[in-house]
Amino acid sequence: MKIKIKNEENIIVLMRKIGYHFDRKSNPENPSFSRPIGGGKFPRFHIYYNPEKKLINLHLDQKAPRYSSTNDHGAEYSGPVVEKEAKRIKNIID
Repeated sequence: MKIKIKNEENIIVLMRKIGYHFDRKSNPENPSFSRPIGGGKFPRFHIYYNPEKKLINLHLDQKAPRYSSTNDHGAEYSGPVVEKEAKRIKNIID
């Protein structure tokens, strides 16, 4: 689910404000952030940020990738859980 960022706030500060942590292994040109659900690493909400378009792309990672050579991880890009999180994010950033 895609969400447009309207303000000019630093993206790392903004992600911290909404409860997400910077993924240090992410691509610096399109950084990613995550917010675990529950006590473990997965499931988690995961955001990729496109700085050129000021757009965040939200999805829910249900589990870790099965193999190190693939990103196949059972992600959900829509549905009630993702929509509820998107609404929470929009309420904070607007």
